[in-house]
Amino acid sequence: MKMRYAKRCSMLVMLAATALWSGCTQHKVEPMTQAEIADGAIDPADWGKVYPAQYKLWKQTGEPTPAGKTKYKIGYDVGTERRDKLDEYPFLALLNNGWGFGNEYREPRGHYFMVQDQLEVDPGRYKAGGSCLTCKTPYAPALVKEMGKAYFYTPYKEVLAKLPKDQQTLGVSCVDCHDNRSMSLKISRGFTLGVALKKMGVDESKLTTADKRTLVCAQCHVSYMVTKDKEMHSTDVVFPWAGSTVGHISIENIIKELKSSPANGEFVQTVTGFKMAFIRHPEYELFSNESPHWLAGVSCADCHMPSLTVDGKKVSDHRIMSPLKNDLVACAACHTETPQELRGKVLAIQDATMTVFLKAGYATATVAKLFEKANQTEKAGKKIDKALYAQAREEYDQSFYRLLFIAAENSIGFHNPKETMRVLQDSLKHSAVADAQLRQLLSQAGVNVPVQVDLELAKYTNNRGVKKLMFKPEHEIKAP
Repeated sequence: MKMRYAKRCSMLVMLAATALWSGCTQHKVEPMTQAEIADGAIDPADWGKVYPAQYKLWKQTGEPTPAGKTKYKIGYDVGTERRDKLDEYPFLALLNNGWGFGNEYREPRGHYFMVQDQLEVDPGRYKAGGSCLTCKTPYAPALVKEMGKAYFYTPYKEVLAKLPKDQQTLGVSCVDCHDNRSMSLKISRGFTLGVALKKMGVDESKLTTADKRTLVCAQCHVSYMVTKDKEMHSTDVVFPWAGSTVGHISIENIIKELKSSPANGEFVQTVTGFKMAFIRHPEYELFSNESPHWLAGVSCADCHMPSLTVDGKKVSDHRIMSPLKNDLVACAACHTETPQELRGKVLAIQDATMTVFLKAGYATATVAKLFEKANQTEKAGKKIDKALYAQAREEYDQSFYRLLFIAAENSIGFHNPKETMRVLQDSLKHSAVADAQLRQLLSQAGVNVPVQVDLELAKYTNNRGVKKLMFKPEHEIKAP
């Protein structure tokens, strides 16, 4: 999978007049001292003995991110709770009602907390079993090798108990991204990302370092399906990329995959009664789908792991976080604007995204409530138009999954502004068609539907259980 520079050159000429961001292909990779780490070493402290600067930066993912520097993905103070998407966007509480994501959908903390965050959420969030640890623990590849398919369906805490006690809450670490002998980037999740790349015709052995500067992140910053058997036991973790190509993993193909088999349904949506699939944090899919930065050859690492100087040596910043929280230092490698000007551009993109996202969210939730009314009408003994109902269901699915795609993606549109707006506008179009079809169906059944449908949001946002204090006091936050 070569970086598609020749093809990009002509595309960049066309994009130059319209792109808000120009990007560049200058990669700043720190020179690495060659030193082997013992085979099987997973504890980051062992790697830190050889690479202390990187280890110190990695440990900072266990500290609060700077507050007040972002508008939508805010930082936090020690001892406070993270913002819950269900409080911010109550239509998600309605649409996700029926499982853990409808009870609690908090913003994640840094890489250090990946497993700890799971242990502190509603248990319904990790009901899928060992599958939920696939991206969270560096022991996942070894667990899959040891347990085979049983890894996916074995209860979460039983799988976690197989790890060394002092490592059970260890989040993503050095071994997830680096070869212990050469320090070169590696794909450690061959059983997920490797399989997905193969389905798209990618020869993993031919991946370049430039490719891996994004694909290493794509091991986890992607959406995935936790496939189920008839008893709803987890059978695998699958990336819905079949039918797509690198650089063009479209929402259309993702939805096609999600809807291709009942095995991909993960929960029954309370309001509609429909068995639905789900979409999680598709940063790679959105970013790689011909975004301005992607077309310019920019990688995830360029923006989220910029070079900095520690004790006179240049290293990449392993305290991975939003460039906004890092004062946009990564942007300075390619952009001449001031940080204030760049911040203004980012926020303009995010504000525009949020305006359409909110419209799409409430429109999709309205359709869900119309389905609820149609179901109640049929149960009351009134005849409904089954063909029209089926057509509306298809339109609803298309709207729902597009909305989830942007809701779960963590850049608020910045990773790919044009594609984000296309996806959200299409969500609105599909929900409008479904809305009209359901109103026609209900009218035919003698039901009078008000112009403004009561979403009964309090029904879904209130009484979601006791909210836990998500952060320990500062003196208790310890890196391994």
